[in-house]
Amino acid sequence: MATRVRSHSKINLGLAIGPVRADGFHGLATLYQTLALYDWVTVEARRAEPGARSRITLKTNHAQVPADARNTAWKMVQRALQRMGVAAEVTVDIQKALPVEGGMGAGSANAAAALLGLERELGCALPEPARLEMAGEVGSDVPLFLIGGTVLGLGRGEQVQAMADLPATPCVVALPGVGVSTPRAFRDWDERQAVDRPQTGPELTSDPQPDRLGELSLAYASVLGSGFGDRMEHAPDTSGIVRGRTPEKPQDGNTRNDLAENSLLALVRTGIENDFEQVVFPQYPLLREIKHELMGDSEEAAVYAALSGSGSALFGLYRSGQDAQAAQQRVRSSGCKAILTETLPRQEYWRTMFAE
Repeated sequence: MATRVRSHSKINLGLAIGPVRADGFHGLATLYQTLALYDWVTVEARRAEPGARSRITLKTNHAQVPADARNTAWKMVQRALQRMGVAAEVTVDIQKALPVEGGMGAGSANAAAALLGLERELGCALPEPARLEMAGEVGSDVPLFLIGGTVLGLGRGEQVQAMADLPATPCVVALPGVGVSTPRAFRDWDERQAVDRPQTGPELTSDPQPDRLGELSLAYASVLGSGFGDRMEHAPDTSGIVRGRTPEKPQDGNTRNDLAENSLLALVRTGIENDFEQVVFPQYPLLREIKHELMGDSEEAAVYAALSGSGSALFGLYRSGQDAQAAQQRVRSSGCKAILTETLPRQEYWRTMFAE
């Protein structure tokens, strides 16, 4: 019997860009947050006959999603079978509901969901460090979906640490009808930094950005109460959650909203923002206007709003469902698609992962 997995989306509560590293990637410090919005990924797998090779078939309902080895879910399944030392016939069916290029991590989430479905189908799970290492090889955003909730990402985003969760918070995601190229956004950022960086002499060779990334990481950890370690690549053991460990008792609505607002305001005071806005908004002024609509300017204003990743999706977080509904209406009135959802804490993320 096939395994159906909810492939959840994410937003970047904040994203700070550092200098280019030796491997060609930029150093990042980002605070991921999973959302209740999801695709469906269905995995069916059976072990191959002795001596036979693995065979992967990928299906999808979206014309822009590759159905071959270019797909991140395909790459994940292929690597997982190799690491498990198992040959199998695997079919992965991705039913898209999330935007393909929107800064919401949909493709990365599909890869993580495919791995979880494959493990359940074969009854064979990789050790946690191996899963995270493999996920980082497939894509920078993939490891966060093996943790869920509020997650700190360092390195190029693949070094992850579970943070103390934000309570479930009303959220509006705006989906403009434009596509933003992440490589282009990074190139524009580099050009901007080259212009802004003072060139007064050859002795000015140090770059303060790595220190900035470290300072932001410590600030996020301080606000969210994480056990901030020396390195960020290890996630907590989620196996108990997957097996059905009893979740913590939920708080009542007023208590939850107060906690969420206090945590968000504390994050705002750290200077949390998305650096990509500095280069994406000048290229796409419409996105700046949509952020303004998400923020609002009354008692219904967002506690926080920002671009997610390099875009083009934007989001706002609100004190109440009524405030979120008002924001959704503002964005829709401007001609942009807007979806009402909420942030998804880790316990709920794992509790609802598999369709029963």
